[in-house]
Amino acid sequence: MLVMKKIEPEMTYDLRHSILRPHQPMESCMYDTDYQEGAFHVGAFYEENLISIASFCAVVNEEFSSRKQYRLRAMATHEEYRKLGAGREVVNFAENILKDKGTELLWCMGRTNVQGYYEKLGFRPYGEVFDYPPIGPHIVMVKKLI
Repeated sequence: MLVMKKIEPEMTYDLRHSILRPHQPMESCMYDTDYQEGAFHVGAFYEENLISIASFCAVVNEEFSSRKQYRLRAMATHEEYRKLGAGREVVNFAENILKDKGTELLWCMGRTNVQGYYEKLGFRPYGEVFDYPPIGPHIVMVKKLI
């Protein structure tokens, strides 16, 4: 059974590093937004093991008219547990928190190889594919919450 809860930023670093940035130093997984006011981090636990994480921060993308928006960053799920729906549950858990805050829009810069996954979660692509050095091609994905 999956258990969702808010976690401390430091708890996200190992999964961020192993899944998202394995060829970069651990410091590359420590974001300036981790301790920003309003930021929070969600983890999915399976048998007491942290298997999926995502971070959410109140970063305004000027491209969008809504000022009540949050950015999803650094979503990662341990490879061995990817068929449990943990990533979906992490996002659902966070969306409930965001809706309670009156957040209208959730957006992220997703890697193009997982664009389809974000679309299954209700996100839609916005704009063109762009390079995000040193990681590679990304696209902005957007989801209306209200």
